[in-house]
Amino acid sequence: METHARYTSFVAVGDSFTEGMSDGLPDGSYRGWADLLAARLAARTPGFRYANLAVRGKLIGQIADEQCGPAASMGADLVTLVGGLNDVLRPRCEVERVCATLETAADLLAKGGGQLVLMRSPGRRGPVLERCRPRMERLFARIDEVAARHGAVVVDLYASQALADPRLWADDRLHLNAEGHRRVAEAVWQALGLPAESDWDAPLPAAVPPAWGARRAADLRFAREHLVPWIGRRLTGRSSGDGRPAKRPELVPYEA
Repeated sequence: METHARYTSFVAVGDSFTEGMSDGLPDGSYRGWADLLAARLAARTPGFRYANLAVRGKLIGQIADEQCGPAASMGADLVTLVGGLNDVLRPRCEVERVCATLETAADLLAKGGGQLVLMRSPGRRGPVLERCRPRMERLFARIDEVAARHGAVVVDLYASQALADPRLWADDRLHLNAEGHRRVAEAVWQALGLPAESDWDAPLPAAVPPAWGARRAADLRFAREHLVPWIGRRLTGRSSGDGRPAKRPELVPYEA
């Protein structure tokens, strides 16, 4: 895609991926690819406006019900929708229902008139990806169909070998780290037809695998700090996003 479009406003909807976890800032907040993209677009356009309605832990039904209506009403000329991964990671996921709900969400956002961007989300190499791969690929096939109908841009992060590298993921093994988010921002930037600044899919340098003991220690730390709390939330019907407001609820002039 090549374009000289100058975007004047951007609204992002989704879950923790779009909220920016785990690209942490010194004050404890998160930045993430959407903030990075907004900063670059704002540098090109005086008065650029940005909203980010994403909230961690949201399922695709919640994104559709809580975020897409407000986002569509903002009338931004660039809109991103990323969701459904929290659903397909669950063992009892009804994939067709997830696909249908994402399609409804995209239909609603498309009515806002802006350039719609959808994504085939990245996956970290490992057993979780292999277990969920069939469900993810069914979701991504529907995303391609929806995009074709609406003239949406699809950013294919799932095919990236670099973004599958565990070194671009945080300790929780669910979210990209700062470098991973930087690469996603560059991927979206290029998908919009804007001039490349780097090769976002460049492979990382070869590294010596950690020793067995170091891997086991990392596994134990992951289980204690991330896996057990995640299981606890599932068993009690809670979400990490319960009670959290949208990251940037108003479409206002961008400030870093």
